[in-house]
Amino acid sequence: MASGLLLGGAVAALVTAAVPAHNPSSIVDPPPDRIVIDVATVNGSGCRPGTAAVAVSEDNTAFTVTYSEYLAQVGGNSDPTAFRKNCQLSLIVHVPQGFTYAIAQADYRGFASLQAGANAVQRASYYFQGSSQTVFKNHTFTGALNDNWQATDTTDWANLVYAPCGVQRNFNINTELRVNAGTSSPSRVSFMAMDSTDGDINTVYHMAWKECPAK
Repeated sequence: MASGLLLGGAVAALVTAAVPAHNPSSIVDPPPDRIVIDVATVNGSGCRPGTAAVAVSEDNTAFTVTYSEYLAQVGGNSDPTAFRKNCQLSLIVHVPQGFTYAIAQADYRGFASLQAGANAVQRASYYFQGSSQTVFKNHTFTGALNDNWQATDTTDWANLVYAPCGVQRNFNINTELRVNAGTSSPSRVSFMAMDSTDGDINTVYHMAWKECPAK
């Protein structure tokens, strides 16, 4: 897993957990200085070492996580533990002095093949290191379904929670895929993936910036 990704602009995190208030000034354009994102840890059954990567958009307003083996399934000869897969990313975001960041939106994409009677859930949570609260965002899908899927988590601008100014806190993203057989035939396989046989599927996190108050 690469660590030390350089950004020229912005990293945001969609967070609704409580973080100490620092009252940054109004929303501004991404800072011109480079921002460095180090991947502290990548853990989970859906993102084994070497199967997930982080990259930054050219306009520096988003970063993307790409998965190659993130798939949950039930039915047929599926492993009994395969119905749930998860991934936890812990990112160290180094921002230019005088700025802080928040995540305004997260877009998840993948492919699902669910038998009639089966269902699946995509879940995500976001929090800064040291935060006492974690808020989950759930998206449910029901069979019959055999198509690409997309889920979006958003936070209103007024409710964005920014990283504390002047303090280094890891930003954590937890995601989960869960597939339930429901009333579908036990012999038929249902699955949900944040990857694809014909190309990787991306998860995009959109960023917002604010200037910190002058000391």
